[in-house]
Parts: sequence; C-alpha cells; structure tokens
Amino acid sequence: MPCTVLLQPGGLRFEAPAGRSLLLAAQDAGIELPSSCRNGTCRTCLARVVEGTAEHRIEWPGVTREERAEGWILPCIAEARSDLVIEAPLAASMFD
Repeated sequence: MPCTVLLQPGGLRFEAPAGRSLLLAAQDAGIELPSSCRNGTCRTCLARVVEGTAEHRIEWPGVTREERAEGWILPCIAEARSDLVIEAPLAASMFD
C-alpha cells in the first residue's frame, strides 16, 4: 500500500508507493522538489521528516549520523516506510 506524504509548509500531498524514492513519487504526482545528483551525495534535496519513518536505500547517504537522528533525509534515495510529514519549503506544484 502506498504511503501518504504531506509537504510542509505548502500543504502539498502525494502518494509514495513501496520501492519508489520520495523524489520520484513526488514528481509522479506533479510536485517538484529541489534535486541535482539523484544519488545521495550533493544534498540539494535535503529535507526533514517531522512525522513518520523514511529509510535510505543506500548505506552511505550524504547525511551525518547526527542529521539522521534529527530526521534529515535525502528524498532522492529515501523511501517512505509509513505516512510522512516532511519539511520541504521549496516544494512546488508543477501545475501552478
């Protein structure tokens, strides 16, 4: 079952299916998130999970252990493991 992701402060929502990165799931829904490398190294897409659980698909993402403990993720290589609320102030609808 897909997880629901709410992006704050803009209030945009999308469904994140299992096995799909948060970045690609957002794009599938017409939502643009900042991105560049798409492999977890550049940190352009850095965002913070406020509620819920996301998991990185690789072991060495470009976030520190301390940042991960504070909820920071890289949506280009992270997948939802539950419904999420994410701080992503630069998120924008592709349809506006």
